[in-house]
Amino acid sequence: MAAPAGGQDFRRAVQLGRLRGWLFPLVALALLLALVGWLAGGAGEGHQVVDRGQPADRGQLEARRGALVDEVVFTEQRDVGQVTGLIERGSHQVFAQGITRPGLFHRLRDSAATAHDLSYGTSVELTLNPSGPEFADGRLNPFAVPAMREALNWLVNRRHVAEEIYGGLAVPRYLPLSTAFPDYARLAETARELELRYAHNPARAREVIRHEMGRLGAELREGQWYYGGEPVQLTLLIRNDDERRRIGDYLGNLLEAEGFRVERLYRTAEEASRIWIAGDPSGGRWHIYTGAWVSTLIQRDQAENFSYYYTPRGRAEPLWQAYEPDPTFDDIADRLQRRDYRDWDERQALMRQALDLAMGDSARVWLVDQLNVWPRARDVNLAGDLAGGTSGSALWPYTLGYEGRLGGRVVIGTPEIITEPWNPIAGSNWIFDRMITRALSDPPVLPDPFTGLHHPQRLARAEVTVEAETPVNSTLDWVQVDTVETIRVPDGAWVDWDSGEQRFVTAAEAEPDGLTARTRVRLIYEPGYLERRFHDGTRASLADVVLPWILTFERADEDSPLFDVAHVPAYEAFRRHFRGWHIVSEDPLVIDVYSDQIFPDAETIVAARAPGTTPWHMLALGIMAEREGSLAFSSNKADRLRVDWLSLVSGPSLPVLRRQLERLQQTDHLPYAPTLAQYLTPDEAAARYQALADWYAARGHFYVGDGPFYLRGVHPVEGSVVLRRFTDFPDPADKWLQFAEPQIPELTLDGPVVVAHGESVAFELAVTFEGEPYPREAIQQVQFLLFDGDNRLAHRGEAEYRGEERWRVSVPAEVLQRLGRGANSLEIAVTTDRVALPAFASHAFATVPGGKPLAPPLEVSP
Repeated sequence: MAAPAGGQDFRRAVQLGRLRGWLFPLVALALLLALVGWLAGGAGEGHQVVDRGQPADRGQLEARRGALVDEVVFTEQRDVGQVTGLIERGSHQVFAQGITRPGLFHRLRDSAATAHDLSYGTSVELTLNPSGPEFADGRLNPFAVPAMREALNWLVNRRHVAEEIYGGLAVPRYLPLSTAFPDYARLAETARELELRYAHNPARAREVIRHEMGRLGAELREGQWYYGGEPVQLTLLIRNDDERRRIGDYLGNLLEAEGFRVERLYRTAEEASRIWIAGDPSGGRWHIYTGAWVSTLIQRDQAENFSYYYTPRGRAEPLWQAYEPDPTFDDIADRLQRRDYRDWDERQALMRQALDLAMGDSARVWLVDQLNVWPRARDVNLAGDLAGGTSGSALWPYTLGYEGRLGGRVVIGTPEIITEPWNPIAGSNWIFDRMITRALSDPPVLPDPFTGLHHPQRLARAEVTVEAETPVNSTLDWVQVDTVETIRVPDGAWVDWDSGEQRFVTAAEAEPDGLTARTRVRLIYEPGYLERRFHDGTRASLADVVLPWILTFERADEDSPLFDVAHVPAYEAFRRHFRGWHIVSEDPLVIDVYSDQIFPDAETIVAARAPGTTPWHMLALGIMAEREGSLAFSSNKADRLRVDWLSLVSGPSLPVLRRQLERLQQTDHLPYAPTLAQYLTPDEAAARYQALADWYAARGHFYVGDGPFYLRGVHPVEGSVVLRRFTDFPDPADKWLQFAEPQIPELTLDGPVVVAHGESVAFELAVTFEGEPYPREAIQQVQFLLFDGDNRLAHRGEAEYRGEERWRVSVPAEVLQRLGRGANSLEIAVTTDRVALPAFASHAFATVPGGKPLAPPLEVSP
């Protein structure tokens, strides 16, 4: 850990001062300033005033390769209240957790030293433990019953959570669809119907709770529930490091009012994850967890959400393996995950069914979508994602830099450092960990932070071929879409894996009568793709592409020592749509992937199919360790084997991995040699092992990648991680700097507040951005929904373009006649191709008996 700001100069001053008495006053002043700074900001490496690089002109920017800055230091900083002060003092430049407290946002907004970005992809929910109805020790878990879980939707007041707990920096959310993503706007009618059905209704919640508790054999005595003669106690696992602490307390109060005893476990992210993610749900350590999720990119298609959040196919952890969804719901979720539909209309019908069934299941009770504010220094630029913000941005490593300068150091504060073990097979999925590891790898495609469409990073282009009438379209010109009547999988394509012989099985062997697919994606990689260097200096090879592919099959084979039962559900979902993998050419690298799964956007299909490179020699250490039973890639298998979850960067895994590396060097062992030996010579394998040994000796970890930064140092005890610019990175530093401020439409809706029956009415909508008209060619749709006083949908349609970027919503007289008397509301949703987030506006008005419309009341000053 480095000394506080100016530490080296201060020590020299002390030495000189002993010789020159006139320096003592200066020394005392320096000591006083250092002490004040230490008290204000804390000691440690992350609290130095950092080097902001050197001024650079356009020529210097174009000549630079790789990252714009030389070093990035992540430091643990959990107190968001200090963020503005830390940035103002210059000790930190970026904070990697969104701010959701209005007071902190106002302080950040008013500071001359700070700037901020906004994101809309964070959601908060209640995760329910589905195990039971009795835990292993005989205690009752009421939430094993879907109806009990469903009742929580009526019990909680989402508007209270949004407005009181989050101070308006959130909106109520009911469904497994983000209110900020395109699918919510596409399914607005169904969404509003379900939102009204599950609106806050504590009387209904109480009725369901009492009915279901009675069916479980519980008894309500003097306002307290008993089961087996003992009070029913619910354990709430409450995150204590953000607003979820208040949510947990609010929920606890509601449940106590319904007759339950409530135990409140306040835990940090790391502490809580050991219980709800890594722990066996049947152990009964918790009933409800205050969960939150961040979409790290804009999800243009959320059809997978049902499988991910409600079925064992979602994740490998024990909680997901305890899910037992209704068979109809499970089938629809599976079909949506595989995109098993003929056309768009069928897809929308399945989505509507899934939304309805998800509310009945309620393994998760969604509460709000947050508006997150991401702080940064005013002279720092980076491409924040409209969904994931700073920590969820795929482009932050490629765009982070100081305005008009090159080089220097950026300090990023983050609430957690190494929350869970890092490994690329089944390691940590925490956003704070993933933000760092994203900087260490260079994927074939990268998502647009504003639209969610993928752009090529290591692909030259892609060709997507689909069966005729398959609902797939491309937006960007690097992806070509063609349709054919039939797509046949070539005989030489790999369709399976033989674990015993350690070789791929071809289509000709597995399907001698021939195999067809719904899609073929041809991935044409950029020239020299397999000539790039990894961080340890070794050159990439096809083995780095093939080995991760082998593990997809190997970990699902019961006869393999790498078999992981938690991997099986995801593998089975993959097998239902996978049809083959074919290496067409090695130089340049061209790969065809055959599948029955589709996405509405061709760019998303390419992103889902395109493999990158993961250093095979790094994976080999984990493979050997798991084979001998000393480590495991996944938390689930680690728990079952009672071994450590494999980490490439810290903890007790490191000596185990070092021992495996020594064995590999001594034996010249190559994993899955019958296949990988086709792409490697013995000398190349030996050179890889030696490079990794040298890397570990210099860095103290085994994490090797090919991204714009390499992992310079990991310091879990001190709470810091250091990244350095990878000077051999091939791209110019300005490659991704075209992403500027997102053009989110701003809506102004005008119209009468009182309308008479028997007359038609029109409302005027202005769509602008920063005071200027929004380009007509960029607007995809302006749709409206009209609700009556009972919140029933009375009419829907599309607005009419009137020129000069203005739109008109016309409601005919017969529709107004059906509304009846009283209050009504008009809701507008606007979608564009500049950003994926729909914009919304609403207008309330009243219908009155025919005749001369009543004027709205005048405002009267007191």
